Amino acid sequence: MQDILLLAQDPAAWVALVTLVVMEVVLGIDNLIFISILTNKLPVQHRERARRIGIGLALVMRLALLGTVAWIVKLTTPVFEAFGHGFSWKDMILIAGGLFLVWKATKEIHHNVDPADHGEDFIATSAINSFGAAIGQILLLDLVFSVDSIITAVGMTPHLPIMVIAVIAAVTVMLVAANPLANFIEKNPTIVMLALAFLLMIGTTLIAEGMGLHVPKGYIYAAMAFSAIVEILNMVARNARLRKAGKLD
Repeated sequence: MQDILLLAQDPAAWVALVTLVVMEVVLGIDNLIFISILTNKLPVQHRERARRIGIGLALVMRLALLGTVAWIVKLTTPVFEAFGHGFSWKDMILIAGGLFLVWKATKEIHHNVDPADHGEDFIATSAINSFGAAIGQILLLDLVFSVDSIITAVGMTPHLPIMVIAVIAAVTVMLVAANPLANFIEKNPTIVMLALAFLLMIGTTLIAEGMGLHVPKGYIYAAMAFSAIVEILNMVARNARLRKAGKLD
């Protein structure tokens, strides 16, 4: 308790907290895009429950990993070497998660481009199988994003209370934004393709990071922001044309 009071009086701790909250929220948005796209494939009555379970799992996983910070730090220690690069458990987790994201995003893009191809859809059509498959995939990606999130937190501050507050704040933002984001994606079909492209880029970035190639996050998020702005302008122009034609109130 005394340590927390001392941290509350330290301006540097507040700066670290604000910075870390922003970083965690940004990392959480990546996670949330995946959850939104995946749960929108479920029957309407199961969507909100699946989102809440997915985000709840993200919080539990992050807090559990925070409780094993000493072990998490060791994940960055190389366990074998290949192609002149030492691969750690963190690298292998990022590569596996990145490959899964690339595979999933590519499969979903193919499904959107060719809607008649229902046979290869990973999620079964029955509500029970769909729900279980969705939660399983969300859990896998929660693990990848959680490891990345906690290692980012450990690299930014040595204070566990700051990490816990930042993680809880980020997951709270995810919880609040989950339904609006999912509804927005569902009502705007072109946004789905953009979001899938984001996931494809994030997956490629995770693989690159796991292979030891540092990709500045600023470039990734700048590209995502630029693409989002272009899509918003397209939506505004499209709605303006529909209003002019009398097809939109």
